[in-house]
Amino acid sequence: MSDSLFDDASRRLERALKYVSLSEDTKERLKYPKATLIVSIPVRMDDGSLRVFQGYRVRYDDTRGPTKGGIRYHPNVSIDEVKSLAFWMTFKCAVVSLPFGGAKGGITVNPKELSRMELERLSRGYIDAIADFIGPDVDIPAPDMYTNPMIMGWMMDQYSIIRRQLSPAVITGKPVTIGGSLGRSTATAMGAFFGIETIMPKFKYIPQKTTVAVQGFGNVGALLAELLCQAGYKVVAVSDSQGGIYSPHGLDIPSIRQYKESNKGIQAVYCQGTVCNIVEHKVLTNEELLALDVDILIPAALENQITEENVKDIKAKFIFEAANGPTTSAADIVLEERGIHVFPDILINAGGVTVSYFEWVQNRSGLYWTLDEVNQKLKEKMVVETEKIWQISQELSISMRTAAYVHGLNRLGEAINAKGTRAFYAKG
Repeated sequence: MSDSLFDDASRRLERALKYVSLSEDTKERLKYPKATLIVSIPVRMDDGSLRVFQGYRVRYDDTRGPTKGGIRYHPNVSIDEVKSLAFWMTFKCAVVSLPFGGAKGGITVNPKELSRMELERLSRGYIDAIADFIGPDVDIPAPDMYTNPMIMGWMMDQYSIIRRQLSPAVITGKPVTIGGSLGRSTATAMGAFFGIETIMPKFKYIPQKTTVAVQGFGNVGALLAELLCQAGYKVVAVSDSQGGIYSPHGLDIPSIRQYKESNKGIQAVYCQGTVCNIVEHKVLTNEELLALDVDILIPAALENQITEENVKDIKAKFIFEAANGPTTSAADIVLEERGIHVFPDILINAGGVTVSYFEWVQNRSGLYWTLDEVNQKLKEKMVVETEKIWQISQELSISMRTAAYVHGLNRLGEAINAKGTRAFYAKG
């Protein structure tokens, strides 16, 4: 069995195909990305030396519309990872009924090692290399891991320079001052929160008696932890790449966010001034956080965090995937056998791409919405699609993950059938 991330992701598709009626042609088509681009990006560094970085962009499927997906900067970015993320984006867009296909991009780089000017040169160089591969009606990038509105602004500006016309709709997740949407930076966490709030009452859980652990205290995990805390949930553990902290009595999430931003880490939070006296806590590793006996576990970090090796240690009753691909297909089977409910990434973290769609619509129309309008539209979308997938899972007696893929496959199949067969015949 291959260790490829894409092969593992594809196994979810195989399971869902058993519950849908699609032609063999459609099934075969959905197994492969439509287009893959690998580029080299030469960057002049501040010391005068030249470094060449590897960049990637994958457009997986554009049946439902132009492809959509983020760009991540990370040392471990590879074509396998980008292809897998584009695969998930295809189904994510279909699951929440957006008129998009799926794409993803990335650069193999540790952005923390670059100066601001080096980062800008790298970002503009990436757009120079992929400009013919993207566009407002072709493929619309967005921020992802270690990219942000500032970087998206540089990228949009570079594309506009190349095209010699202002093109705000080519990139989403931009600063609001140059066409970004209100609510985009908080959208993934807000969407996950609406999903949790829709699901938990079905199991008769009330926030005040529900414990939560969040792995990954970045832009998504930190805000989601705070939203849950404000709603009355007891957030007992959080972690970042350096480790985490745990208190069975609950954590002061707003203070942790404040000190994390100031000190770039979580573990020292309770050793800063009078905050030490807020609550007793225990320092723990990311692995220990995953094994905590809590009601809700939220992986909000990287892929492949819950695997065949550690799945036996999972004690949470519910897993809400705020990260992309945090659970392997082998671990999925064990979790299902143990009665642990997993609510999948292609639904739970779809808030980001949903508000990216809103931004794209606003850019193209020239009409911009208030924050309340954006959040209300996001809530409606997340609640409606969560309820539909829940209904599918109950009717077919399948997991929420498989139900989400069934939901997405039905929409993709309808779109493929509507467009008809694109056949190519060899001469002779």
